[in-house]
Amino acid sequence: MSETTDQITILPEHECWDLLDSVALGRIVTSVDDQPEIFPVNFTVQRRTVLFRTAEGTKLVSTAINRRVVFEADEHNVSEGWSVIIKGIARILHSYDEIEEAERAGLLTWTAPAKTHYVRVQPMAVTGRRFRFTPSPE
Repeated sequence: MSETTDQITILPEHECWDLLDSVALGRIVTSVDDQPEIFPVNFTVQRRTVLFRTAEGTKLVSTAINRRVVFEADEHNVSEGWSVIIKGIARILHSYDEIEEAERAGLLTWTAPAKTHYVRVQPMAVTGRRFRFTPSPE
């Protein structure tokens, strides 16, 4: 069920997944040394999970240590925008079957170095909103 005000619509979960499936760039939020960190990631949706690739480094280590993460993606134009947030559990894929399935998603990396590790975010909560932009009252 979606709730609506004049400018904000709360989106049903199925629409959130459709919107996520329409974009390729999002942000993963985790914690490093008890400090919040946010990393842009290109991603894909696979079986109502978020899948991204990463290289060795802070992003990989932080998602392994602090498995509870937040993922966000959004998009906008001049008249409206949307945002979807997933609170979930990040898991580095290790088994041959998991990696084989992830590779079938066709997720390419955008930058060097090679991103050889797959991370899957299993959702615990999915929320989304659509915003209509209106001029602010003077």
